[in-house]
Amino acid sequence: MPSPASPRVELTSPTRLFTRDHCWAQPRAGTIPAGAPGNPGPHPIVVMTLQTVELEGSDRFSGLYQMRTDDLGETWEEPTPVPALARSDFGDGHSVTVCDFTPAWHAASRRLLGTGHTAVYQNNEIAMVRERSTPYSFYDPLTREWTAWQTLELPCEPHFANAGAGSTQRYDLSNGDILLPIYFRVPTERQMSSTVVRCRVEGDRLRYVEHGSELTVPIKRGLYEPSVTAFGGRFYLTLRNDECGYVAVSDDGLHYGEPTPWRWDDGSELGNYNTQQHWVTRPDALFLVYTRRGAGNDHVMRHRAPLFMAQVDPATLRVIRSTEQELMPNRGARLGNFAVTGVTPDETWVTDAEWMQPRGCEAYGSDGSVWVARLHFS
Repeated sequence: MPSPASPRVELTSPTRLFTRDHCWAQPRAGTIPAGAPGNPGPHPIVVMTLQTVELEGSDRFSGLYQMRTDDLGETWEEPTPVPALARSDFGDGHSVTVCDFTPAWHAASRRLLGTGHTAVYQNNEIAMVRERSTPYSFYDPLTREWTAWQTLELPCEPHFANAGAGSTQRYDLSNGDILLPIYFRVPTERQMSSTVVRCRVEGDRLRYVEHGSELTVPIKRGLYEPSVTAFGGRFYLTLRNDECGYVAVSDDGLHYGEPTPWRWDDGSELGNYNTQQHWVTRPDALFLVYTRRGAGNDHVMRHRAPLFMAQVDPATLRVIRSTEQELMPNRGARLGNFAVTGVTPDETWVTDAEWMQPRGCEAYGSDGSVWVARLHFS
């Protein structure tokens, strides 16, 4: 079952930030193919979005920044703010920002499309009872600018009042339609469910078409931060839960079977919990990227380092232990808010940053590095 060769991992760090007050968080990259409008060069252009997070409090995010490389990571532009995706005030001590944002190439419209969710603050603290929406923005390679963010209009139902695509991984169909995983809940409740929304790009608008199964489990906060991919004629959805990660399978990308916990090929628990997972999809193999217990990492918050990747057996939905590779090291700081982007047919990048909370994690060697793990499959 395992493929003949695992990828060679080349780990680079294009920037870092660690002050008394801030560090980088959630660096996520989208790829503009060579030959696309705005990219006449021989290499793909990679645009990475990221934002700062305050080291006091919880999830106090800035607006978005961006950085860019035109030479496959040999050189990078310095991070600069994105005015169209800035944090904004709307009165009475309230503000809103786009966060957990993931850009990806949309081939049909020949632009990057980024999606995430909104965070609403009251006096710089996350509002406990709040609506959440799914913001989106397009990056035009010709102008190098993002459009002002809009929100995806979902059916007017109570459980969609708090719904977002934060930290999810989408899949684009051959006709240009988008399978966008989201998670949602009634604003006054904690239990979350996940679904996949089929969307369509119409000009600068992302339009809801339909959604599929609504999945949850009766464990703490339910299922959230879902990510979808397609492999071998089926669709695979991986989902975060407070106690363990889950996986579900679909024939059409919308309607999924019962979610089951992630396990090793010997039947034991994978050890991922309360942290997202994402896919690396190759023509001949399917891989899961994750964090887990049991890696000498009891000192790391939620065991969120190192960052690992291993091959998945799509028939059994088990992770093949013998194929596990470390992508990013454990240096005390938590990882886990990462993303995956295909760059060339033979190269995929996984991006993450050392989130420097709680204070003192730098004692193990972390310094707020932004990591790019370049996976070379040839």
